[in-house]
This record gives sequence, C-alpha cells and structure tokens, in this order.
Amino acid sequence: MDWQKFEQSCAIKFCVKLGESATVTYEKIQRIYGEHSLSRAQVFRWHKSFLEGREQVEDESRARRTSTSKTYDSVERVRSLVRSDRRLTLRMINSELNLNQFTVHQILTQDLDMKNVFAKMVPKNLTTEQKVSRRDVCLNLLDRLEREPEFFSRVITGDASWILQYDPETKHQIWEWHTANFPRPKKARISKSKIKSMLICFFWRSEDRPHGICATRTKRQSKFLSGSP
Repeated sequence: MDWQKFEQSCAIKFCVKLGESATVTYEKIQRIYGEHSLSRAQVFRWHKSFLEGREQVEDESRARRTSTSKTYDSVERVRSLVRSDRRLTLRMINSELNLNQFTVHQILTQDLDMKNVFAKMVPKNLTTEQKVSRRDVCLNLLDRLEREPEFFSRVITGDASWILQYDPETKHQIWEWHTANFPRPKKARISKSKIKSMLICFFWRSEDRPHGICATRTKRQSKFLSGSP
C-alpha cells in the first residue's frame, strides 16, 4: 500500500473517531494533501468502512489474477499435476495452478500432446496369471487340433454366468488425460442389481454345422431359446 494512502486512511479513521461526517473528512483530506489526496469516492468508502466497525487501515489483499502466460515452469507444473491425477478437469487445473483455462488447454493439447481418452468397457480386468493361463489353454488346443483335425467335432462347450444390471459411470466421469501413443485405458463393468438372472449356453458342431442352445433363468421367469444358425 502506498505510504500517502496509508496516512490518509489513518486520518480518515481518526476523523470517524471524532464523529465527523464524510463530507467534512473529505474537505480536511483535500486541504492537507492537495493534489495527492484520495478521491471523494475513496474517502467516502473508507469513512463508511470505519463507521461500520473496520479497524484495519491497510487495503485488503486482492485475489491473484489468473496468469495467461505460458512458460516452461507452467508447462512442467501442469505435467506434474496431471500425472498425479489424470481425471482432473480444466477448471480444477485452473483453480489449482492459478492459470487461465485457455492456457491450460493449450499446454495439455499442444505442449504435452494430450487429449481426453475414454476408458474402454470390458467384462472384467484379468490379472497377469489369468492372461497367461488363458494363453496356455489356447496354445494347447491349437496343438491338439493339429494332431487331431476332428477334435472340435467331439467338443461341447458350455458356460454359465450371472447377468446383473449395472450402473456404469458416464463417459465424462471416466475420461483421462493421456498422450497420443498411450494405450487406451480399460474399466471393468460394475454390476448392481436386485434381480439376478443366470445365462447358460452350450455350443457344439455336428455335420459341419454349428449348433447352440441358450437358457436364461431369473427369480420371476424362465425363458429358453434354442436353434442353429
């Protein structure tokens, strides 16, 4: 705060303590400080504030204005923040780093070569052991098929699984910031339901034609569908 302004605010506070009006206070400030005195509006604003009980004579610190400059430091700050949480929105980054929203968008898309990527929905996320096990089973089947060409004609495949209703997150809730060469993230579907249904499927091959039967069962009804394509 400028020293002369500080002096004048102290003088205004002194006049308020003496019970003088804002007009009289302004005239005294004009008579003492001349061309360097505060404007009428400023004097009246200070007078009203002190009259309402204000004690502080310094100006209140103003909120920092968001920076619109793009520097190496701001780019690194954005990079570090996004790496800590890739689901941050432009508004969150703007609020955290005190940067202009347009500047943040430029840094993300141009300097860091990032874009919003939606997670790909998959039935479930497999562990490394599960992936290795499935690969080994497939390799064993391929090896046996080479030795026994008619092997699959004697195989009946069956599976049963619970079918549940689910409430997935919206696309805007699961987008993340990633570079162009970063693999697309995956997210398992979350199931939430009060009514459970079981899906049972069997497939086999006969006379060089595939056949299949599916059945669904719930607590309330049973429905069967069968046939061959």
